Amino acid sequence: MLKINRENLKSSHQLTWFIIDFLMLGLLIINLAFIIWDSIYNFIAIQNVLKEYLPAIQALYHPIHENFIFYDVMFVGVFLAEFFLRWGYSVKAKVYDRWYFYPFIHWYDLVGCIPVGSLRFLRILRVISIVYRLHQYKIIDVSNTGIYRFVNFYYEAFMEELSDRIVAKVLSGVQHEIELGSPLFEKIQNDILYPRREMLSGWISLRVAQAAQEGYIPNRGALRSYLENRVDRALEQNVELSRLKYLPVVGSTIKETLEDAVGDIVANVIHQILEDLASSSNHGFIEDIVNAFIHKPGEPDNSEVRNEALIALIIEIIDAIKGQVRVKRWREHLP
Repeated sequence: MLKINRENLKSSHQLTWFIIDFLMLGLLIINLAFIIWDSIYNFIAIQNVLKEYLPAIQALYHPIHENFIFYDVMFVGVFLAEFFLRWGYSVKAKVYDRWYFYPFIHWYDLVGCIPVGSLRFLRILRVISIVYRLHQYKIIDVSNTGIYRFVNFYYEAFMEELSDRIVAKVLSGVQHEIELGSPLFEKIQNDILYPRREMLSGWISLRVAQAAQEGYIPNRGALRSYLENRVDRALEQNVELSRLKYLPVVGSTIKETLEDAVGDIVANVIHQILEDLASSSNHGFIEDIVNAFIHKPGEPDNSEVRNEALIALIIEIIDAIKGQVRVKRWREHLP
């Protein structure tokens, strides 16, 4: 239901304008109802029905119908008086930068006053503007009304569909420009990615360390056993190493010692690499990779593979954004 905030009404210094708004709202509703009824009465069939079943009403209203313009002009006179009153107030209060802006901004109020055909129905826009103004001033609350929720839902759905299509079209154009090697690619690389190398390095370093800590450290023992088993199997399949066992006396001992030593070395190397990645010491390593990937502006770059990889990365990021744009959020709130 429509709610009136009495506190805002009492504290409002625009009480006079509030009264005028409500009077105009009432007159507009009466006038629109009058226009709709006269449009219905204009049909000969309706006149015949009234003449047969309600002759008193037909006889009373028919002279009004014949002079409809005269009665409508009476309403128009009130509407124009209110229009010029607000225009004068806007000039005095300097609401707009120029005195002549008001009639252009409120064109529907002026055009709706023309008592010709369908232009009269533009007065509905004046009703909407008054209700919106009262709602904006928190004098009335229309947000809980069924009409408002219905109109607002489909308005938001329409705007989302429209904006999604526009954004998706723009992003597709950006992808096409990047694939063609337009200056946009160089701008992204030089003006966006390069100045943020340290931020990218820090973020990648943190994510690598987090992944190493969560994935390696809890499974360190299992990984070491797996590496030792794989190294042992690889050494057993090595022909040159298998020949050591044929050496007199010490052949088997040397073979076993080498297998254990190689297994320990490989496991320790992998262990140290992952330990370094899981610590803050990986930052320098990651920074070198980022610097090699994103070259300095103006620096000659002949690495086509690196450029293609960067282009592919940017295009995939845009594809992910387009996928998110295509999500129809308004469907989650279907009434």
